[in-house]
Amino acid sequence: MGAHPDENAVDEVDVATAWKGLQASPRSQLVDVRTRAEWTYVGIPDLGPVGKRAVLVEWQTFPDQSVDPRFAERLANELKALGVQLDDDLFFICRSGSRSLAAAKAMASAGFRACHNVSEGFEGPLDDERHRGTLLGWKAIGLPWQQG
Repeated sequence: MGAHPDENAVDEVDVATAWKGLQASPRSQLVDVRTRAEWTYVGIPDLGPVGKRAVLVEWQTFPDQSVDPRFAERLANELKALGVQLDDDLFFICRSGSRSLAAAKAMASAGFRACHNVSEGFEGPLDDERHRGTLLGWKAIGLPWQQG
């Protein structure tokens, strides 16, 4: 067998690259690892234009912020139900890129070989006025989204 998968299997992509990847490959998936509260109040990526829906699995539970110990198992089950193979592209997104990186590394360790962290996230970094959603990120560049 080949080398063991590790965190090096995760690369960083911007939201435009993720969108192109979701369009290009029928089995590629966007995994949103934010909390239910974020999905509801901030919104979720709308993948209707590419005939998909975002896979929503929380990395950390709200309000205690502890990492879900069953995250990899729960996500693997969702992906299996969607027909995703271990070599299919998985794009992980959170608010600004840190939770999604940890989640992508967890799934790479679980054997998924094409995990990509969406480095700008759904809302992007804080701007000069300490607001998100104006500089970079899914919403800021005008990709489709909807209220959760």
